[in-house]
Amino acid sequence: MTALLQPVLNPINALTQPNNVPLEPLLGKSMEALRALVTALDEPAFRAQQLHQWIYVHCVRDFEQMTNLKKTFRDKLTERYQVGSLTVAEKQVSQDGTTKYLFRLPDGQVVESVLMYFEERGTYAVCLSTQVGCAVNCDFCATGKLGFKRNLSVSEIVEQYVYVQADSGKEVRNIVYMGQGEPMLNYDNLIEATHILNQSAEVGMRHITISTSGIVPRIYDLAAADLQLTLAVSLHAPDNATREAIMPINRKWRLEELMPALHHYVSTTNKRLTIEYILLAGVNDQPSHAHDLGKLLQGLKCNVNLIPYNPIGDSYGYKRPSGNAIHRFKDIVSTYGKKVTLRVERGVDIAAACGQLANQVQVR
Repeated sequence: MTALLQPVLNPINALTQPNNVPLEPLLGKSMEALRALVTALDEPAFRAQQLHQWIYVHCVRDFEQMTNLKKTFRDKLTERYQVGSLTVAEKQVSQDGTTKYLFRLPDGQVVESVLMYFEERGTYAVCLSTQVGCAVNCDFCATGKLGFKRNLSVSEIVEQYVYVQADSGKEVRNIVYMGQGEPMLNYDNLIEATHILNQSAEVGMRHITISTSGIVPRIYDLAAADLQLTLAVSLHAPDNATREAIMPINRKWRLEELMPALHHYVSTTNKRLTIEYILLAGVNDQPSHAHDLGKLLQGLKCNVNLIPYNPIGDSYGYKRPSGNAIHRFKDIVSTYGKKVTLRVERGVDIAAACGQLANQVQVR
């Protein structure tokens, strides 16, 4: 049974200083930034480590609960800062345990994050958003229908993880940037947030995945950064004509540009890519598509993750392939020497699965 919680009252993100200036969030600040903050408040340097522990390790959001900080310091913090700026507008729990959070941002916009449990691995992962809406507008994706509103700040990205970790009470040690938005179109904030999550929240870089629809210049930038994370590429078609029909981004960066960028990324980082491929009945799921995909990926160090389409409304005009078509496609691509997996979908009943994040609560 799907459980739906009531909207949270008295949102923290409405807090302001007496002069009506919004309180600055601490989540998203590095240890170095916290040291500078503590120094500016005329406090000893060791307070930065204490503050860091409270917000990133203990996930405490109320300064009054930070009991080893002296009261005068807590009062200074309360006057100028807040731990985080997000509130939960709604929370839904799927029959399979997947939990979807609808976060309200300081400006009233909303964005979704998803907590998933993988029984076969015994691990939890959180799917984070990087933008409000999305400018890429893939034809099969609900988020794209929202249009692009704005990028999320470093603090807003980091806080999604910290809030979910604290609320769930679970050890969430895997992060996937596969929520709302195109991460690579918010590149600077994405990379800074990733460093914070790695260094302050202590999520291993190898347990972080960035998903992109194919923003070619940023793929080169990420290769140069040489981070030990995983890059997942939403390919979804093995030829330009099919890809352009469902992914308008292909008109800007065609396969002739995207594929060399992927080969460059692999050769520079020596990291294996994940190729994401959503299966749409009668569109990109035919044997010819499978053979073309296998040929396209020859020589590329990658795994292939097949995603059977999740229906999200009759108006989209797409259908999920039959089981036979899905397994036929998988078998064909496997003959080209690629490891091919079928994604186990989570949270379909609460519209938390791939392509379904659509903010069904209106902005206030």
